[in-house]
Amino acid sequence: MSSPCDPRYAPAGDVDGALMVIDSRLKAVHDGRTGTDPEQQKLLDQLTASLDLRGVHDLLDGACTLVFMFMKWLRGVHEDHDRDVIESVVPSLVTTLRMMPRSVSPEAIPTMAGLVVAAGTGLSPSLWRRQYGDWTQEEMTALEATALLLAEHINRITGDVDFATRMIGETLSRAEGTPGNGLDRGLGLDPGWDEDDE
Repeated sequence: MSSPCDPRYAPAGDVDGALMVIDSRLKAVHDGRTGTDPEQQKLLDQLTASLDLRGVHDLLDGACTLVFMFMKWLRGVHEDHDRDVIESVVPSLVTTLRMMPRSVSPEAIPTMAGLVVAAGTGLSPSLWRRQYGDWTQEEMTALEATALLLAEHINRITGDVDFATRMIGETLSRAEGTPGNGLDRGLGLDPGWDEDDE
């Protein structure tokens, strides 16, 4: 019996928009800036100004797709080394989110842990969250932080500060023209990295 949170039923959303936001934040972190690059900020402002309610939902679904894809990659890497992705990723993610009280409210952290566990077990984070009603403003900010931290985790594993965003971009390019809807539409991720190569 399939789950109502099966990724095949999940909308992919605006993955490009969500990826642009995460990539901008990652670049700011790696450049040691507290803010976003002015040019990047201009693009982000244009993106957010153009969003209606449907656009906001698409961006949230896109961010959930990133969480799903990041966790799918992490699960594959952890399984290759006989480790459990939930046990390895969730505690450090929760700890880091708790260290960000100005950006992430404590009330949003259990929801983010649930999203990541859902993704780590092969469920759609977007559909899992949808069971509990509308997104709150606090959860939207926490979702961005969660996707950012997962991307950074992948970048640290690979030793490549652009690996996570490049992987998603390449996966999306391959998926274009693939029939189907939702997260199962050809979004297979090749780890493209082996711990033994380090």
